[in-house]
Amino acid sequence: MSKYYDDAVMPDEMRRNFDVYERIDKLGIALGSFEQDVVSLAGAGIAGAVIQESGLVFLSGTTSGTYPMNDDEARIEHGREAAQRAADAHIRRLHWALSCGGEGDLNDVLYTVKALGMVVSPGGGASSAAPAVTNGFSFRWHSVFGGGHSDYATDGVDPGGFSGVHARSAIGGFDGRFSIEPELIVAIPPALAQAIIRNRGWLFPLPPAMLAKVQAMR
Repeated sequence: MSKYYDDAVMPDEMRRNFDVYERIDKLGIALGSFEQDVVSLAGAGIAGAVIQESGLVFLSGTTSGTYPMNDDEARIEHGREAAQRAADAHIRRLHWALSCGGEGDLNDVLYTVKALGMVVSPGGGASSAAPAVTNGFSFRWHSVFGGGHSDYATDGVDPGGFSGVHARSAIGGFDGRFSIEPELIVAIPPALAQAIIRNRGWLFPLPPAMLAKVQAMR
């Protein structure tokens, strides 16, 4: 773990005992590249991530999947798989948001705060699939950061801990040409958040001046 993680205020019993990137590699999650993922904010209407100096990182929603949800099991499985891909996309975005200036990385995530899964299921409450679909997102997050439904858990306990477990809302009833749009809040050490903000600001992707600065540092 990094200095930021090691210095964080947490009980020793709740600290992770594994390298997050080893799990990411075993799970086959692609993290992209600096050139592909660290881009300019110019012309963007919203940020992909906002880092608050308290240590909270807010990740905007990302859409995934092709079909709206109903209570058919095959359709729910399509939604779960889409939700897992959305989790992978958030992991990739968070990696670059924390690491592109050399300040930290995913091993600095202390714990996960809150997820919101917005599930496309037209019909005004006709479907009850939203929680089951959003589980695809939440449980993938458990697998990377630790949690009772991770791929590494036995009898509801992940030997790596519970830093992927989060409060959550899963709601449906929206129209859209996709299946789910999850968003997420995670906690990182305040010292790391402040180091990032001092170096390149609080936004990701980066404002043009900050992108040029980070590129010049490589």
